[in-house]
Amino acid sequence: MRKDIENKNCNKQIKINLVSCIKILLADKRYILIYIFIAGILGLIVAFTTPKTYKSTVMLAPEESGAGFSGSISSLASMVGMNMKIGQSGDALYPEIYPDLVSSTDFIIGLFNVKIRTKDNLIMCDYYTYLKEHQKKALMDWPLAALSKVIEKFTQKDITPHRENNKINPFWLTKDEANIAKATEQNINCIVDKKTSVITISVTDQDPLVAALMADSVKAHLQIAITNYKTKKARVDLKYMEKLFDEARKQYDKARQQYGAAADADMDLSLQSYKLKTEDLENDMQLKYNIYQQVVEQLQLAQAKVQEKTPAFTVVQSASVPIRPSSRSKIMTIFIWMFLGFIVRATILGWNQLRLFITQ
Repeated sequence: MRKDIENKNCNKQIKINLVSCIKILLADKRYILIYIFIAGILGLIVAFTTPKTYKSTVMLAPEESGAGFSGSISSLASMVGMNMKIGQSGDALYPEIYPDLVSSTDFIIGLFNVKIRTKDNLIMCDYYTYLKEHQKKALMDWPLAALSKVIEKFTQKDITPHRENNKINPFWLTKDEANIAKATEQNINCIVDKKTSVITISVTDQDPLVAALMADSVKAHLQIAITNYKTKKARVDLKYMEKLFDEARKQYDKARQQYGAAADADMDLSLQSYKLKTEDLENDMQLKYNIYQQVVEQLQLAQAKVQEKTPAFTVVQSASVPIRPSSRSKIMTIFIWMFLGFIVRATILGWNQLRLFITQ
């Protein structure tokens, strides 16, 4: 019984406090409306000075090479008397670190030279120039941009690093390049689903066509980066086998020519020494031929190894030009500012009531 009475008293106090708060707000409705109106005007300015942004998304599913293909290659290797261990080497580049790869400096700088154009075809340049010279700034960014320019005038000038053929060096970026790299990284979002390993790449830009072009470019660059990493060892082995193949082919051709010349010369000679020399050249030619055949087999297996290591990608969702902006709508921005105006005035009223309560 006592608990019920206490609960009823608490409910009455809450109702009384709520009613008193509503009365205070209604009594101050004139100033509340003024605050809401001023905040609405500010929200209107912010809404119409903030550039729209568009998002384009690509979904990619990497297909890992299965044991079936590896088994078939191993069977081919056993047929030619070779033991080829496939699929037993560890792989340090797993899907969970793809977002880190996309946000790395080397990867970001590789996107600077991507050619883009806007939807209205008024701007056609590389992505670096687009971010540096063709970006609209929001009203909230103007004071910061002005302040940074003032600071730059009184600070030490950026030292230009040494460049070869005007190529950007990821090890030493200028201040502008570092800022553009940061802006590029902020425009790109890469997420990997841990269960399905599906890669979702989203690119946000101020132009819908630029967003779609960059989303497709990021997808292509990521595919190349993954493929280069996974096939690096196999491609090194293939290059070495191609070098051995060229050497073995030259040695076999040379031995064959020497044997042919000696055989033609021995047609008019019956000396045993010449016959022995011809037999030695024939044996050497056969030896070079056997080596050449083995190298050919090794070369074919190295080519198959590169193909086996090359990952396949299934495009779940291609890049498309977004129709609607992904940024907040103007009406929503105005309503948020109006609500903030109400919150500010309500906070002031609450603070004033607290002060009166303390003084009493």
